[in-house]
Amino acid sequence: MYAVLCFGDSNTHGQMPGGSPLDRYPYDLRWPGVLQRELGARWRVIEEGLSGRTTVRDDPIEGAAKNGRTYLRPCIMSHAPLDLIIIMLGTNDLKARFSQPASEVAMGIGCLVHDIRELAPGPGGQAPEIMVVAPPPMLDDIKEWEQIFKNAQPKSRELALQFEIIADSLEIHFFDAGLVAQCDPSDGFHINAEAHEKLGVALAREVEAIGWK
Repeated sequence: MYAVLCFGDSNTHGQMPGGSPLDRYPYDLRWPGVLQRELGARWRVIEEGLSGRTTVRDDPIEGAAKNGRTYLRPCIMSHAPLDLIIIMLGTNDLKARFSQPASEVAMGIGCLVHDIRELAPGPGGQAPEIMVVAPPPMLDDIKEWEQIFKNAQPKSRELALQFEIIADSLEIHFFDAGLVAQCDPSDGFHINAEAHEKLGVALAREVEAIGWK
């Protein structure tokens, strides 16, 4: 059996657009659940999504627990061995409080990849396969979140290119979620059940294409 860790924020957690972190789609409708269905019994899909999670930044308002880098190491050690780690983060790094361009958000992703390889949690103490997924771009209208994400919309449209550049440089797998899924207009930055379905199916095909013995 192969094991894949899906490490992300509220769009991995399955938060419903326009809702709170407690308003979640059922597991089978969230993209990791769809991925599990598509990959079948040969795979164990581990869902690790947290609303507000950043790549490498402590949140001065929501707390240090939102720092993805801090949690990633114990998370990986808890679930090892892992054959594949999928990372879909970046949206929360675009909050105005962090003042980060898309290129530095991508550098944060690079730090996570470095940490994974340093831990080498794959079978036999090797580095696992790693896939970086760029989140779908935010919509122009993000409702009451406009001030929190002030000027984030154009940056969100740059993430896919910057993530692809860092993925190519580190020789890891890359997928642009915006190719198959769009954010829901209810709040402009969360994906709905239809988008979860499309993303989970698309990622399953990407995983299968890696080639597993």
